[in-house]
Amino acid sequence: MRIHALSSQLINQIAAGEVVERPASVVKELLENSLDASANRIEIDIEQGGVKLIRIRDDGNGIHKEDLTLALSPHATSKVSSLQDLEQVCSLGFRGEALPSIASVSRLTLTSRQAGDSSGWSLDGSEQHSDPAPAAHPNGTSIEVRDLFYNTPARRKFLKTERTEFSHIDALLKRLALSRFDVGFALRHNQREMFSLPPAPTSVERDARVGQLLGSIFLENSFCIQIEAAGMRLSGWVGRPTFNRSQADMQYFYVNNRMVRDKVVSHAVRMAYQDVLFHGRHPAYLLFMELNPRLVDVNVHPAKYEVRFRESRQVHDYIFRSLQRALAEDGIKSPESEQMPADAESVTAQSPAVAVQSEAAPQGYLTRPLNLGVADQRGTYDAAFQAQRPPQGQRPAQGQMPPQADDSGIPPLGFALAQLQGVYILAQNAVGLVLVDMHAAHERVVYERFKQTFEDRGITTQPLLVPVSVAVSEAEADLAEEAGELLGELGMEVDRLDREKLLVRSIPAMLQGTDPEQLLRDLLADMVEHGTSDRIRQEINAVLAGMACHGSVRANRRLTVDEMNGLLREMEHTERIGQCNHGRPTWVQLSMDQLDKLFLRGQ
Repeated sequence: MRIHALSSQLINQIAAGEVVERPASVVKELLENSLDASANRIEIDIEQGGVKLIRIRDDGNGIHKEDLTLALSPHATSKVSSLQDLEQVCSLGFRGEALPSIASVSRLTLTSRQAGDSSGWSLDGSEQHSDPAPAAHPNGTSIEVRDLFYNTPARRKFLKTERTEFSHIDALLKRLALSRFDVGFALRHNQREMFSLPPAPTSVERDARVGQLLGSIFLENSFCIQIEAAGMRLSGWVGRPTFNRSQADMQYFYVNNRMVRDKVVSHAVRMAYQDVLFHGRHPAYLLFMELNPRLVDVNVHPAKYEVRFRESRQVHDYIFRSLQRALAEDGIKSPESEQMPADAESVTAQSPAVAVQSEAAPQGYLTRPLNLGVADQRGTYDAAFQAQRPPQGQRPAQGQMPPQADDSGIPPLGFALAQLQGVYILAQNAVGLVLVDMHAAHERVVYERFKQTFEDRGITTQPLLVPVSVAVSEAEADLAEEAGELLGELGMEVDRLDREKLLVRSIPAMLQGTDPEQLLRDLLADMVEHGTSDRIRQEINAVLAGMACHGSVRANRRLTVDEMNGLLREMEHTERIGQCNHGRPTWVQLSMDQLDKLFLRGQ
């Protein structure tokens, strides 16, 4: 066949194959246009899962009469006009492909009215070269998409059932509603209202929307963060590690209000949770990242789901360190702070305290619960930290002061009452009953001590008796040569022998016995994929975690009351104490209200 130009209809249908995968893809493109038009409320009507009808009406700026025909033309947009605009895109849409692509595979009608116009104007997208006709319409824009894929039956065969297609639309709308609290949304399916969300400008209203869309249990098991550094801002709700999922189905991440799936982001979040999450489980979060639009390229995917960061390593480290610190600081708080409502506009996590190195606990065994009341132990708690207080007139350093007790002087985890079956510590605090898994809690305390000691001393290097030769690709050899300083900081001394061969001369001393070749290959693979690597730290933490597990108190060991209280006090000053090294919870709180309900008191 001779070379020839494609028809505009075929061009649009090819473009539709890239951006219109299913009805939910149409809804996404149209909703993004409404949001870009500064809509305050958007109504979505769906019939038969979007195959029969998709109607979206907004109260945004509207489209000028003279621009309606152009809006259905390929690559026509009001959002970019130069390469400079493309390098700092602030709108959700910008390519100008969506409307003509959708019109090429459906029966589309576009109706719009701008403020000040005497009437609205309507255009039939299936009739080429037609002129807009007057139409009664309020300020804003309505788009009707009927009979999706009616002229491309092969595409229609790939659609799933009505219920499945609508579930994709419902999930998409929830993701958008979680990104724009300033906009109201209403969704109807087959004339039945599914939900109606008013704008949520205040923190209380935002919490209500999150609770409605993600469930109240997510709110109850998450805390709010707001962290700014290096020209970037990270805010939102962070799910506690104990609230984990079998699938990554409750993970929402937005970059400049654009929902994205990005491997740099995913890896950074996963690394932040790695030390506190149960194996094979996934965290839950709703996070918003804001940065200069020039530092993120959104023009890398037709459907705009993916982005590319210009400084990916800086972004990765910022997300990782911010979340890691937030999770570490979300430890044990006073009863009052636990009951305070979360405010999305403030950082709820407070600065952590460093684990207190207590004296060796007195030996002995608890043969029966001692009748030692909370009031009798209060003085012991105050005296326990007297030595930690700085001299008068000297400002205390971060981490020196104990956690804030309540007005009665009772510490957050209270005081030990007894030990249950040699496994659990029963304690009483101002709220009610505290149950502690003593092995899990002590394992975390010891593990954090080991990590802190290791951080203070740094990575020591162990030279190999016989250097190991590793055959690699030329690209990997180049990377190893460029990253020689970074590898040295990680305790790896690597030389380049020739174009495709490296020589490992030393590894971290704590990883003695590890396969040097496999360790280097894993490091290089991480650096190729993510621009950085935490492989060494993971391996070292695994060694430290094993040491902590073997060095912590075992089940069925009887503890004295002083030993139990000593563990409670150290827990209050240990980061990530909510979970053991394997992600299991270390303690739970039962309030008096919860205990009363168990025994039907007051009912």
